[in-house]
Amino acid sequence: MISQIDPPALAEARNSGAALALLDVREAWEFELAHIDGSVNIPMSALTSSVDEVHALQGDGELVLVCHHGSRSMYCAQFLAQRGLSDLVNLRGGINAWSQTVDPSVPRY
Repeated sequence: MISQIDPPALAEARNSGAALALLDVREAWEFELAHIDGSVNIPMSALTSSVDEVHALQGDGELVLVCHHGSRSMYCAQFLAQRGLSDLVNLRGGINAWSQTVDPSVPRY
């Protein structure tokens, strides 16, 4: 089962120095338009050939997956879990919720 985190809890975890990495699975144009600082973009369409890269990105901490509203990232988290990755967390509400509740300077689209 993939756990979920809401944007304020993610902001708090980041501020406390928790060991986590952010993987944004949206397309490159979406990432360029709006993203969370420090996140890495590997689009869902490239994920099947990037599992090793994702594993390296995760390191020893949790991997938080981000998309626009939280559906694509959940699908990608399930895909990665099937390939042996663990400690996967979905950002509930995606970048849209992040912009609404944590950082309004991140554009909504």
